[in-house]
This record gives sequence, structure tokens and C-alpha cells, in this order.
Amino acid sequence: MLSIRRSLTLAKEAKDSFVLLCNLRARFLSTDYDDPPFSPLSKPTKPPSEKKKKKKKTQQDQSSEPVNNPTAPVTSDLPFDFRYSYSETNPAIKPIGFREPKRFSPFGPGRLDRNWTGTSAPASPENDQSQWAEEREKVLGEPLTEEEVSELVERYRHSDCSRQINLGKGGVTHNMIDDIHNHWKKAEAVRIKCLGVPTLDMGNICFHLEEKSGGKIVYRNINILVLYRGRNYDPKNRPIIPLMLWKPYPPIYPRLVKNVADGLTFEETKEMRNRGLRYPALMKLTRNGVYVNVVARVREEFEAEEIVRLDCTHVGMSDCKRIGVKLKVYSLNGIWFHVFPYCSKMNRSYSGEGRGIEKKRLLLCETMIL
Repeated sequence: MLSIRRSLTLAKEAKDSFVLLCNLRARFLSTDYDDPPFSPLSKPTKPPSEKKKKKKKTQQDQSSEPVNNPTAPVTSDLPFDFRYSYSETNPAIKPIGFREPKRFSPFGPGRLDRNWTGTSAPASPENDQSQWAEEREKVLGEPLTEEEVSELVERYRHSDCSRQINLGKGGVTHNMIDDIHNHWKKAEAVRIKCLGVPTLDMGNICFHLEEKSGGKIVYRNINILVLYRGRNYDPKNRPIIPLMLWKPYPPIYPRLVKNVADGLTFEETKEMRNRGLRYPALMKLTRNGVYVNVVARVREEFEAEEIVRLDCTHVGMSDCKRIGVKLKVYSLNGIWFHVFPYCSKMNRSYSGEGRGIEKKRLLLCETMIL
């Protein structure tokens, strides 16, 4: 029995080895391509038909429109000068120096047909302001009815609105105008939430938003705005707005707030500052807060007091100076102000505070009533 089993196993092994050798011989000696099992067969590529070739040729012959060159500079017909911020800069004040050469345009090298002067890219004199105003009136169309305004405001005034743009201390910036038009592609209006120093003058923000974007503000409540695009707005015919690739370095301007007020001596300024430090703070301003009612509160306080102090402990020094300059420029009921920023860390002899406490205060001193 054992011999029979051994002979059967040997016969099986011989048969398997013979089959293996035959397969190897057929694989190595055959010239056909070895396609492994279960692999998808590659379909032979068909030559393109003559009809498609003829169609392509006819389309190329018929298209007589010029091809846009991506390397060519962008041409914009907007009639105003391009600036980083429109609401927080004054074109009448010229800088006394620059922190970078004028050849470094924030629009990129060779991407705009306007020359960068260090503060702005002036528009060409060929752009007509009256033509831009006429086109804006055509886009706005007929004024909205009260029902349409209420429906539009109810849709976009809430905090959960997806069409929202946040306006910070930079104010109405150049790239924000492009963001507004991007929202107008799919929405009739956009919600704008304003925070920080620009909220001192909401009228200035509304003016620049309407002038630069061409829209119409249909709702204004404290720091919330709803900007409407117009009845006849067409996203395909939107104005060309080249984007700024980076924020340009701000130029060097004259000193915003002087240590000695104009018309006063150093001793008078020092005495008035020390007297103002003993006054209670009218308001406590927060960082990136809403300062809409600051002007009205200061106007009321100046009717009774000569010096007004605002607590700017949590406000940055740059924002503190900007607030002071805006209130200084503001002519409130014929009252002109001198502004004294105060920091106890720099002038410890003027303060009774401890050395480890750093506080910034803004003093507004009434000097003349017209």
C-alpha cells in the first residue's frame, strides 16, 4: 500500500512540474504580449474623425475676437484715484517722506496702466466723472418702494446673514470694493458691519461706499449698513477693479498730535494736562469698539466743562491718536479742540499712578468758542 501511494504522489509531482515547465516555455518563447488575468484591456484609440477637424477649423476661422494677453497691464475706467484706504486718508495732506521706493506698486510690476506715486495711483484725465455718474444712475434705476426696502432690509440686516463684509480700522479699502461686487453677483445687497475708529464718522463711510461702488445704502442702524446694488445691475458688466497684492507701507506724515498745543506755551499745556488728569473719564473706549455716540457725548460735555477726558486704556496708541485727530478736525458747534494724548509710562511725573500701571488717556481741551 505504501509503495502504491508513493508512486501516485511521484506521478502527481511529475505532472505538475511538466505543466509548469510548459507554461514557462510558452511565456518566454512566445512573441505575444502577456496580459495578466483580470486586468482591463486597453481600448484602441480611434483616430479623430474628419468632421470634428472641419468643425474646429471653421470655428477658428469665424472667431475674429482678439485674444486677451494675460501679461498686458489692466486698464480701468474708474474716474477716481486708487488708494489703499479711501475713508481714512486725506489727499490734501502731503507726506514728508516714504518708507519704500515709489516704484514698488502694490498692484504688482506691470499689472496696472497707472503709475504709483507712493500714496495713490491717479486716474487718467480722459476718465469722465459725469459719465460715471450717469452710468450709476442707469444701474440704480427707479428708487425702491417702501415695501421693497423693508423686504430687502429684513433679509440682510440680521447677524446670521451670509453676505456680510467687516469694515475695520482701515476703513473703506480698495480691495473691499471688489469684495462688494463679488457679493453682488449672487445677492441684491450686502451687509456691512463697521468697527473701530472709522465709526466716529459714519457719514464719511457711507459717502465713500456709495461713490466707489456705485450702490445705494438703504439701511443704516448704528454701525450696520445694507448696500443695495441697483435694479439694472449686471455682474457681467461690472467695473474692472485691479486688486492690491499687498498692503503698501504708509508714508511718513507730519506729527498727528503735538506735545505743545498751538497757541499755548509749554507751561500752559502742562498745567492744563495735569488739571485734566484729575477729571473723571467721560467714556471708556474699547478696542475695535463702536464709537458712534462719542461725538455727541463730547459735544454735550463741552457745553458745561472746559476739559473732557476719555479713557483709552484698552485702545492702541495709533488708534488713540486717530481718534484725537478726528475729533480735532470735527468742528462741533463752533468749538475747536486741542488734543493731548497722555501715557503714564512716558510721563510718570504727571501722574499719581504706580510705575507698573500703563494707561493711555485722551484729553480734549476747549480753547475757542466762535
